[in-house]
Amino acid sequence: MDEGEGGVIHTRGLTKRYRGGQLAVDGLDLTVPAGSVFGFLGPNGSGKTTTIRMLMGLVEPTSGTARVLGHAVPRSSRAVLPRVGALIEGPALYGFLTGRDNLLRYDAADPAADPRTRRARVAAALDRVGLTAAAGKKAKAYSLGMKQRLGLAAALLQPRELLVLDEPTNGLDPQGMREIRSLVRELASDGTTVFLSSHLLDEIEQVCTHAAVMARGRLVTQGAVAELAAGARGRLVVTTPDAGEAARVLKEQGVGDVVADEDRVTGDPPERDLAEVNAALVTAGVRVRGFGLERASLEDAFVALTGEGFDVAG
Repeated sequence: MDEGEGGVIHTRGLTKRYRGGQLAVDGLDLTVPAGSVFGFLGPNGSGKTTTIRMLMGLVEPTSGTARVLGHAVPRSSRAVLPRVGALIEGPALYGFLTGRDNLLRYDAADPAADPRTRRARVAAALDRVGLTAAAGKKAKAYSLGMKQRLGLAAALLQPRELLVLDEPTNGLDPQGMREIRSLVRELASDGTTVFLSSHLLDEIEQVCTHAAVMARGRLVTQGAVAELAAGARGRLVVTTPDAGEAARVLKEQGVGDVVADEDRVTGDPPERDLAEVNAALVTAGVRVRGFGLERASLEDAFVALTGEGFDVAG
């Protein structure tokens, strides 16, 4: 095993081409460090879920290699999967069974699970995702968010070295989203590596230590979240009651993509000393009440890297 050098997840040239020639994943080189919370970003159709399915041995790659926890997949999936918890494309549940009975079924299907402690494990997993009060309700009566929680509970029945989550906060209300983020942080602090895909950029910024950006089946970039955001230039922000005049001066000073609101003007900073830009505003009679650079977000980095907006529909 070579987790230290290659990462908990390590791919080289991983490619999936479907019948008809559709290239879903194109030459992916991905490394997920041990102990990280790794965000996997990309608009709809970028290849995120296909990648996850290849990593879990559910889809055979056309070419390239993938190693998970030091083992080649899908060849060694039987050795890998007992050490991995996964929630992919929503949980598969028996609607006629209660939430508790669904988890009992999941646990019974695990050959490594001790039946003597099964009910205690299920109770602990339900409590961890906030479903204890709803444990006796049939799964078909669960909301989408409750089903997501139950699927996450199933992934947490046993201690896992790696947790793979595909859109884990899908369908959750804001409070539920905060609880799941807190749970992810807690799991990471216990030593579990968490690999999660999400279309919510602020979610990635809040909870992830590392991230990768996919676009049209190809990896655009990967690295520490702070470094990815730092790689994008921030926005110049001017607060003034003279927004129209300020916008005119900023354009003359080489500021790009100028957007003027009632008392705020923003734009891409020019390749020159910002003190000169500020002086030009004052000389033109613009009443400057605030002037500075706004920190770039991961969304700014995504747009800069891919040249496209983010599909919030996932």
